[in-house]
Amino acid sequence: KPAVASRDEAELIARAQRGDEASIRMIIARHNSRMFRLARGMIRDDSEAEDVLQEAYFKAFRSIGTFRGDSSLATWLRRIVVNEALQRLRRHVEPTVHAPPAGGDQADNVVPFPFSSNPSLDPERAVAQQQIGRLIERAIDKLPDDFRVVFVARVLDEMSVEETAELVGIRPETVKTRLFRARRLLREALAEHIDPAMSDVFPF
Repeated sequence: KPAVASRDEAELIARAQRGDEASIRMIIARHNSRMFRLARGMIRDDSEAEDVLQEAYFKAFRSIGTFRGDSSLATWLRRIVVNEALQRLRRHVEPTVHAPPAGGDQADNVVPFPFSSNPSLDPERAVAQQQIGRLIERAIDKLPDDFRVVFVARVLDEMSVEETAELVGIRPETVKTRLFRARRLLREALAEHIDPAMSDVFPF
């Protein structure tokens, strides 16, 4: 069953379909953060993720007149972003290694992971959690493409199994399988770096 758009969003969509630039900018502002996180989780490079978004938005608003509400606007936009990101990944025969900027930290260029802040953590434990976050971010970047997109959609973007299946074009059972394997790969990648006593801060 398609998600029902709010009256405000339905009006925004209608105005965007009439070519109203202010409405288009507002739609982008509402969805941009999550769309960038999705593109970045797949592409693993900030600059290329921005290129993916620009191309995806161009295609989306060029064809927004065809949007009929069979899915939510967010799902429709996600699908376009994912398709654009997958096309870009297929063009890369060999993975590109992006060096960190001079004087910068490689952690600045990884997917921000939504750790919830916990004020009850003592300073030493809080620092350890931040270090684990950086390790997890790098481990996510190394996941196989098929696993990474499912992990990003389900865990980072907090989409349901059904939404992820529709987004990627696979069965819900396949989503569950890929998410299970992605989590296992992440745990294996992190096992040698993390004290078992800190396992309670794993977000997966």
